[in-house]
Amino acid sequence: MTTLERTVGTGVTRIEGREKVTGTALYAYEYPVPDALYAVAVQSTIARGRVRSVDAGPASALPGVVAVLDSGSVPRLRPTDDPELSVLQSAEVAYRGQIVAAVVADSYETARQAAAAVRVGYAEEPHDVELRDGDPHIFVPETVNAGYVGRTERGDVDTALATAPVTIDATYTTPPEHTCAMEPHATIAVWDGDTLTLYNGDQGPWVTANTLAALFGLPEGAVRIVADHVGGGFGSKALPRPPTVLAALAARAVGRPVKVAATRQQMFTMVSYRTPTVQRVRLGAERDGRLTAISHNALQQSSRLTPYCEQTVVATRMMYAAPHRRTIHRLAQLDVPTPSWMRAPGESPGMFALESAMDELAYALEMDPIELRVVNEPSADPESGNAFSSRNLIACLREGAARFGWAGRDPRPGRRREGRWLVGTGVAAGTYPAHTWPATATARAEPDGRFTVRIAAVDIGTGARTALTQVAADELGVALDRVTLDIGRSSYGEAPFAGGSMGTSSWGWAVSKVCRELSKRLGDLAGQIPPGGLEAYADTTEDVRAREDLARHAYGAQFAEVRVDADTGQVRVDRLLGMFAAGRIINARTARSQLRGGMCMGLSAALYENLELDPDFGDFANHDLATYHVAAHADVRDVEAYWIEEEDDRLSPIGAKGVGELGIVGTAAAVANAVHHATGVRVRDLPITLERVRAGRTP
Repeated sequence: MTTLERTVGTGVTRIEGREKVTGTALYAYEYPVPDALYAVAVQSTIARGRVRSVDAGPASALPGVVAVLDSGSVPRLRPTDDPELSVLQSAEVAYRGQIVAAVVADSYETARQAAAAVRVGYAEEPHDVELRDGDPHIFVPETVNAGYVGRTERGDVDTALATAPVTIDATYTTPPEHTCAMEPHATIAVWDGDTLTLYNGDQGPWVTANTLAALFGLPEGAVRIVADHVGGGFGSKALPRPPTVLAALAARAVGRPVKVAATRQQMFTMVSYRTPTVQRVRLGAERDGRLTAISHNALQQSSRLTPYCEQTVVATRMMYAAPHRRTIHRLAQLDVPTPSWMRAPGESPGMFALESAMDELAYALEMDPIELRVVNEPSADPESGNAFSSRNLIACLREGAARFGWAGRDPRPGRRREGRWLVGTGVAAGTYPAHTWPATATARAEPDGRFTVRIAAVDIGTGARTALTQVAADELGVALDRVTLDIGRSSYGEAPFAGGSMGTSSWGWAVSKVCRELSKRLGDLAGQIPPGGLEAYADTTEDVRAREDLARHAYGAQFAEVRVDADTGQVRVDRLLGMFAAGRIINARTARSQLRGGMCMGLSAALYENLELDPDFGDFANHDLATYHVAAHADVRDVEAYWIEEEDDRLSPIGAKGVGELGIVGTAAAVANAVHHATGVRVRDLPITLERVRAGRTP
């Protein structure tokens, strides 16, 4: 084979772009499955209690209704570690919006009409849905999401804080937020004997297949997931959710394929959301800015079904050097849906609090906030003591400041005015762990000289399909158009989900390994392909396990320029600039898109997003996109993303860290810090509404 110029690192356009813009790309709900019926969920109208009765009469009388399902008429599922997946397995109601029945009909319209006609009787119990500090039932979990310990402590934090020359003690809050992926959760379930095929909006086909097989008591391989194209997920599709289970249950019950598509309103309770947080950050420092103590305590919520706790304070453990350190997660289990992963779970809200507190400390010290971060740069991971595989946060801060125009900034708040607008700038740091999980892949040299690579990866809009094709083509030494990358099928073998910013790094390692093996075998045959083709297989499990014990993280520095209306308090973000260190960038075009997208999402969290709790009914009052506000085009004016060239050969053969979540981390804090610089008002509660800006003004 002829060695060509490598494509990794260049800005290759999306391979599937034409399919998407012409509408030929198939998403979960669009597969042409014959004889399919439609199922629509009936959701609980109480927040806690028990279903006493399900009156299916009015619904069953409608023409086209095939079945009305409830907890007494669906197949039994196996016990699971995720009680949210035990759909219709009990009459107990744990939160408002839980699935308590479902209608199956020959059209979607009929199914929705019939679902509205089902009458459910309840034995209602008092509910509690409000997150309150001081609740006696709050506890510190032993472990939190991703297996981190719930509490850590080193040194004598209280004494260090009491004796520090300069201290900060502030509480920050973040509201519940929803993922709002463009494609709603949708599934087509098809049973063939004891084999289940699910056309599913899915971030992790292999993971979902194994989860559903265990749930239905099926052998490995009996569940097959098809997810060729996925319209976003932000974490909500990384694990199977109740709509997917409902489709499989309904299809099993009626003996025909069944389609389920959650409405936008249903998604606000039937799939994951980001937990609200109440975070207290205390910092102690010497006069030169060196931290002596860090204390970060985060309170958050989960359902009564399961004690899911987000890793909100974990980033604080490794971000800055300080001899005395304490981090604590606290959890309240309430009568609410179970929160779960949403882009940068833990790091996004946690770094808002930490980086806001660091800005407050910089003002207390009369010190530049960039220099404060520089003097507290650790030489090794402060929590584990492990060396960093690479850490270029200072480079991000320095280069980002130069590009943004930070030099010469007057640090005094409220000094810059343009007409009725107060203008300010802010900075914050960000980090996200560089995870890599084992994966398998196959590569085949076809008799016609083309190559086919298969891996159970998935492209949720990130450009993964294109990036992996680049990796494969470069390893094979051929042009991109000679490689066909097949993804989105659980049958392609073990692979992690698209989440945790580990997709490209994990899948890419397997693709790189299998293509190298195939190239070697072809070399042994002097490039001659047997008539039936030649295939290679790779598994990175042992490779991942054998890596040295290092602290692996990506970093970023976020800069924001805002203007605040001096009369109304309205905030507009004029500029966002992010400078990142994320290992080897596989595709410059799609990486920049991901980083900018994350920054836009951080801007949205800073200014707009807020699920409003209705304590009387026990659910979110603003459960649609008309009332749950996200940033629109007019809100995103100028967003720039850059990165430093970072070579980290201790990550994996492809050297990638992942960028999907790094862009959001730190953005909200940068905006909040810029608002303070513009106005002198410190808003510690997201979102930064005009009411909160006005409330902080001195009369």
